[in-house]
Order: sequence, then C-alpha cells, then structure tokens
Amino acid sequence: MKKIMQRGIAILLSCALIIGANFTSVFAVQSFWQRIGTGALGTVISGALGAINSILPDGKNFIAEEDYESHDFYKGNDTFLSAPSQNACWRLGYNSVSLVPDDWREHQYYIGGYIMAENWFTNKVEGIIDDMKARVIAVDDSSGRGVSVFATIDCIGMTNSDIKEIRRRLVEKSDGKFNFATINVASTHCHSGIDTEGIWTNLFGKLIPNIFKLKTGLGEVEQGTDKHYMDFLFDKVSDAMLEACNSMTEGKLTISRKDIGEGYFTNKNRSSASAMLTDMTVMTFTPFNKSARATKIVNIAAHPDVAGLPTSDGQSSGREVSGDYVYYMDELISKAGFNCMFFNGAIAGIYMARGLTNDSQDFNRRWEQSMRYGHEIAKMALSLNLTQAQIKQNKLLYDEEEIKRETEIAEKNGGEYTLWCEGWTPVDETEVKPFFNIRMKEIRVPVTNPFILMAGKLKMANYEVIKAENGYEISTEVGYMEFGDSLKAVTAPGEICPDIIYGGTSLTASDSYSGKDYEYPKATEIFNSDELLCFGLMNDAVGYIVPDNDYCMALAFDHYHELVSLGKHIASSVSKAYTELAK
Repeated sequence: MKKIMQRGIAILLSCALIIGANFTSVFAVQSFWQRIGTGALGTVISGALGAINSILPDGKNFIAEEDYESHDFYKGNDTFLSAPSQNACWRLGYNSVSLVPDDWREHQYYIGGYIMAENWFTNKVEGIIDDMKARVIAVDDSSGRGVSVFATIDCIGMTNSDIKEIRRRLVEKSDGKFNFATINVASTHCHSGIDTEGIWTNLFGKLIPNIFKLKTGLGEVEQGTDKHYMDFLFDKVSDAMLEACNSMTEGKLTISRKDIGEGYFTNKNRSSASAMLTDMTVMTFTPFNKSARATKIVNIAAHPDVAGLPTSDGQSSGREVSGDYVYYMDELISKAGFNCMFFNGAIAGIYMARGLTNDSQDFNRRWEQSMRYGHEIAKMALSLNLTQAQIKQNKLLYDEEEIKRETEIAEKNGGEYTLWCEGWTPVDETEVKPFFNIRMKEIRVPVTNPFILMAGKLKMANYEVIKAENGYEISTEVGYMEFGDSLKAVTAPGEICPDIIYGGTSLTASDSYSGKDYEYPKATEIFNSDELLCFGLMNDAVGYIVPDNDYCMALAFDHYHELVSLGKHIASSVSKAYTELAK
C-alpha cells in the first residue's frame, strides 16, 4: 500500500506539472455554468492534493513562526532624495559571466522550464546552443546612501533562499569594502537554462525516495536542484557582482522609451486579463572616460521560451541550453560596442511573437526564431533615437544584402517580408538626474496552493516555510525605485499579471472568476505614474501572481496559471506592499 501511495503522489505531481506547462485556454469568456464547473473542478483538485499533504510530515525547512528570523535582506534607502546631492554623478559598473559548467558533458544536468511528453518527461541536458549568462550592474548616485547591485540570470527562476545565499557570499567576499543599499537578483525566465528551481529535475528519481525519507525519517530529503551546480552558480554570480562593484566609473545616464507595437508580443494571458505592455525602455550609461564601454539597460515584457520547446520533427530536442532571445539581443548590442543588461517585465502570460520575427523565413530550429527576435529587439534598442535615414547608414542595423536574401525567401514561401524599421520614428533621449532611490519590503504570503505546499514538503524547491498560526507562509520581497525624476519602477517576485500593474479586465467583477472586484488599485495608480515599469521575477520566483478575485485552482477553463502560484492571496499581498511603499 505504501508503494502504491508513493507512486500515486509522484504521478499526481507529474501530471500537475505537465498540465501546468502545456494547458492552453479553452474558453474565451466563461459562462455561468462554466464558472460553476471551474469551481467544482478546483475544489476536487485542491481536496485531493490537500489530502496527500495531510499525510506528509513537515520537512526540516519548515520553521515555527516564533523561531523564524529575517536574514540577508537589504531594505534600501531610509530617505528618498528629490534632487541630486552636492557634486553628485552616476557611477555604474558592469560584468557578465557564463553559467555553463565545464563538466556539463560528464555530470547530468537538467533543463528548467518544460516537462514535455516529447521528451518522455525528462529534460536531461544534451547540448549547448549558445550561452546561459549572469549579467550584473552596480549603481551608485554618489549620495553616500550605498551601492545597489542588480544581477539578471538566464534561468527559469531563483528562490528567495538561494538569492540570500548569493547576497551572503557577496558581502563575505567584499569584506566591508562597499556599503550595500540593496542586492538584487532577477531571472530572465528563460525556459532553456539549467534548472535553478528544482521542479524540472529527475522527477521520479527524487520524489519517490524523498517521500520515503520524509515518512520514515531515514535519510536526508534530497533537494530538487543540483547542489553541485547551485554552489557553482552562487560563486559565479557573487564574483561577477563584486567585479561590477570594483569597476564602477562615473558617467551620465539617459533614458528612452518607445511603443514597439503588438506585433512583437503574444498575449496568451488568461482570457479575463487584458493588459499587455508593448513598450521598450532603454537606459544608457555613458562613462565620462571615453575609453570605457557604455551600457544599455533594456526592459521589455516577453517570455524567453522558444529555444526550450521540443519539436515533433526532432529539429529541436528541448534538451539544449540556450539563453534564448536575451542571448541574441546581447550578442548584437555587444557588437555595437555596448554592455548589455536586461530586465524582464510583467510577463504572466505575455510571450515573444514570432509572426514578425519569422516573416516567412526558413527557421527549422527554434533557436533560430529566438535569434531573429533577439536581433530585432537589439536593433530597436540601438535605434530608439535614430531616424530611418540614420538606421540605413549603419550596416549592423540595416544590411541590404541580408534584407534582399530574406525578401527572396519570403517570396519563395508565399509570404510577405516586413522590415522591422518600416515606418520607424525616433523618440527623445532624456538625461536622468543623478539620484537613485530604492526601497525593498519583506512580506509574508500565505501558501494556499496545496501543490506548492507539497513541493515545499518534499523540498523540491529551496524555500523556508513558516508555520504560522493560521497556516503556512513564505517570506518574499517587493520593491520600488526611482531613477532621478525620469523613471519609476516596481519589482515583483514572480510572473505578475500585467493587469495588477497597468489595470485590466481581470480586476473587475464582470470578468473575474469570483464575480467581485479586485480590492486594490493598479500599481500605476498607487505610484501615480502611467509610465511605471515593472522588473519581474526579482528576488524570488513565486510563480504566477494572479488577482485574488480571479483565482481558482482548477487547472482548466483558463485557470492553469494557478497551478504554479502560491495561492489566492499573493496578488493582494504584493498590492498591499506597493501601497505601503508608496507612503
């Protein structure tokens, strides 16, 4: 009976992951009876998973509330400036590092992002397409309030516990040389990097032994992530952070922003959600030292998820490491003579669009689509302030031979060729005053999703779980920052529904599952900025952040996001924290 129970739990977990990774919307708008069905299905699923949780004991990573202590958290600035301090100027340092281990051929690693039937439910790394990187900037406004460090990692996500370990190592290595206001780590949410969360691993090989160990107390429960790899990553990222701090140099910061159009984004969000940001924002740091390299900091909101998808014809296995379009964006920006930094945005169900990107080209392998998209995004980032005439004078941006070749391919395939810069108009570049304000806030979020709780009990993901009076909670982080008086931005610890940031139909009673309004205003209203940016998956990867009023653990009827979500209170916890930060 025990073996049957263990296998049953493993199968349930596997099925849940598969459904969550591959389910698409089946209803555009839910009818009354569909809502009833959604609720009933959600009740059954939650009840079944909850019953399994009731027989699984809490692991060693479960901490009594009275014993829990915050650690390795950096809150940012106590005071916010409204103008630069005397003799202030921007200081910025940059570094990047590969996160592909030398032993990837000898040691078995796994891709994080998909569990697919085409891969027989395993994502063993079998090759390297390009590179999985960490990119780092260190920012200081010369005010004496401390340095803020930001790293972005080409991976599916990082838990807050693992990010705290990176912070701890950076502080130890810096040996008091720097006063850190904040230390931040974001994920690009690339679906073709080595697994850094632990739920895309050798699932059956770890789950069944872990269940046995947890029930019997015989042996240590094995973490989902590869300890050998995570130790390698912690050192690589903390080293890169320290190098970025050491390389800070004085210069000026400018900002440009342009709506690049819906053609480069696909809204696969739940049908109840309507917001999608199609803007590209680029900050450029130009050192006063003419021999030093300038840095482009790019923000768009689109999943890097193409290279990691297998194909039925075998052209793409889904088992090869790639930085997806972010790598290729970096490649072209670097060729233009700039360092490249990237932050993803509010991406809950927003993906890169390959209609314009494919443009009737012969792309047999998925990474070629990522390359095309990344290169076009890079050309836009480099051209925000250029006229069409100026673009055409730059061969890196406008290669006539390449355009001719691709036009001929499109015509051969019976399609149309659309050049990325057709109808292009430049936007202004604004210099950013040299003051930087940032404040982070720790929040406690109830874990009401029984699947996530089960993953926590089996220690597949590295989380400290707090046993609170009214249930289980985890600690995570949100933040708010200001670049001079030119830009306001929030951080979100997961894949946040754009409606929560920019407003949308899922916040309304008429379009939500519950038939009730969302209780909090949109973030742009909270911070009084229609141009508010979001840096997603920052300092945690808690999964989808779905409005409370539209939450139902059904896995169907357009509610598959809920499978990979902490529960029905994550969005309100974030919005409440934004409201407190705004004060």
